[in-house]
Parts: sequence; structure tokens; C-alpha cells
Amino acid sequence: MLAQWFSRYSEWSALFLRLAVGVIFIAHGRQKLFGGLAGFEQYLESLGVPLPGLFAILVALVEFLGGICLLLGLFTRWAALLIAVNMLVAILRVHLPHGLTGAGGFEFPLVLLAAALSLALTGPQKFSLERSVFNRELS
Repeated sequence: MLAQWFSRYSEWSALFLRLAVGVIFIAHGRQKLFGGLAGFEQYLESLGVPLPGLFAILVALVEFLGGICLLLGLFTRWAALLIAVNMLVAILRVHLPHGLTGAGGFEFPLVLLAAALSLALTGPQKFSLERSVFNRELS
């Protein structure tokens, strides 16, 4: 019974994921781009990341612009894939030593990684700029 009722609304699933994940990444990218880039670069340097200045800018742009793309449903698969890579690196370089739960744990980044992978696989679905403006998915 529930499957029959919910199946009529399955095209909404990507919208909810896009909105939630997009807002989260816009907030994190904005924080880095507009006020915390130097501190983020120093943090990356302390982790031993090569070219920390370059990667600080790249990560901030992926988060901010990728979040905007997800929110709008524009270049969704590409944005989601870049965000998934971002989260995988964050899990491996930062959160993994802290375990799954607790302070610094990887439970939240893991959920963001899974959500981004889901969006990369499903695309933006019906309620997106890709579908409404271009009448197709931009892959």
C-alpha cells in the first residue's frame, strides 16, 4: 500500500537530497571562501596536503559552487561527483582516525558522501534547471 502511494512521488526524492546537501555545502564553502581561506590553507598544510593554497581554493570552490549547482539542479551529476570525492578525501585524511561516532568522527561526512553518490547516480530528476530549461539532464 505505501509503495503504491509513494511511487507517485518518487521524482521528488532527488529534490529533497539536492536541497539539503546543497545548502550544507554552500554554507561550508562560503565559510571557507569568504573569511576562512587562509586558516583552511594552514589546516591543510598541517595535514601534509601538497600545494595547500591551491587545494584550499579548489575545495572551497567545489563546496560553494557545487552546493549551488545541487540546489538548482544544474550540472548535478558533475557537482555531486566532485562533492563525493571531496568527502572521501575528508574522511580518509581527517575523520577516519576519530572513528565513526563522537567528536571528529566520520558519520556525518559518510552520510554526505552517500547522498552525493546517490545524486551522481540518479541525476537531478524532474524538479531541476537541467530538466526545465534544457529539457534533459546535462551529463
